[in-house]
Amino acid sequence: MVTRNVVLTDTQDQLVQALVASGRYQNVSEAMRAGLRLMEQEEAQLADIRNGLIEGLRQADTGDLADGSGADAVRRAFARARTTS
Repeated sequence: MVTRNVVLTDTQDQLVQALVASGRYQNVSEAMRAGLRLMEQEEAQLADIRNGLIEGLRQADTGDLADGSGADAVRRAFARARTTS
């Protein structure tokens, strides 16, 4: 594993120390890695959203548009996304 030195605010340090003291994490490194895993998941979700937006813009550019009004099309798209998720 790679060792890194990081600077935390007092509030961040208190949070990490509280998480370790609670027993949820065995040490500061474990708590920090958990935070980085959450950041990794968030970045992946943002990439998925970006890719979806790019695909939607591509479809709009090629004229692959949903029937009906804009509001109706958005409602159908969200309903379809809920059933496929």
